[in-house]
Amino acid sequence: MTLAAEQSLDSLGHALSKHKNNHYSLQDFFKPDPEHGVVRDWNGLRQIFTSEDFIIGLQEGLEEEVGDASAAVMYTIGCEWGKKDAEVFTEWFERDFNRSIRQTNLPFLLETWWWPFTSQGWGRWQMDMTDRKQGFMFISIFDSAVARSLGDVGKPVCHLYAGLFSGFFTYLVKKKLECIEIQCYSMGENYCKFLLGGNDRIDAASFWLNEGATSRDIEKRLRNGELTG
Repeated sequence: MTLAAEQSLDSLGHALSKHKNNHYSLQDFFKPDPEHGVVRDWNGLRQIFTSEDFIIGLQEGLEEEVGDASAAVMYTIGCEWGKKDAEVFTEWFERDFNRSIRQTNLPFLLETWWWPFTSQGWGRWQMDMTDRKQGFMFISIFDSAVARSLGDVGKPVCHLYAGLFSGFFTYLVKKKLECIEIQCYSMGENYCKFLLGGNDRIDAASFWLNEGATSRDIEKRLRNGELTG
């Protein structure tokens, strides 16, 4: 191999390493900058590492200040986070993959969006899009950072996640979508489960939850076309 050929391959390898998309290891995804005391991710966004004590303190502090309204506060924070993250995601996805998010296979798009959250410790997810054409979807989260930290408290606690999904998907589909947690690790379940859809379905699910329905009950009722209590 000639020196010129070797140099060309080195340049190609360098370019590919800069634009690779399979950066799943911690060493690849997180970029520490000791000189400035910050850590950024692959996309240049600043990362903040917190302990479980921080999550517990945030939740308990909000409950002390605003009582039951803490759930709505966390949901609102999640919504704003989701909308902003959708904007950032659109920018880096279209840059890295050289295609519009509107021209991309939906499952691939969504898995590409979520895997950085898994890398950051927010848990693995699974989407059930069986009922997408009916106007709703189910999202399961395994090892929720919030529920894992708070433990078995007997009620849904992942309002931040619900807001995140609402904000992101509202931006993605250009239509207002709400989200509610219908099953939570903090209620003794094995994983957390969320319903994403329009106000009518979310209101119905909220009513059924208050009446003691399980997530399985809610799924069955929605798939049967029920929308009222």
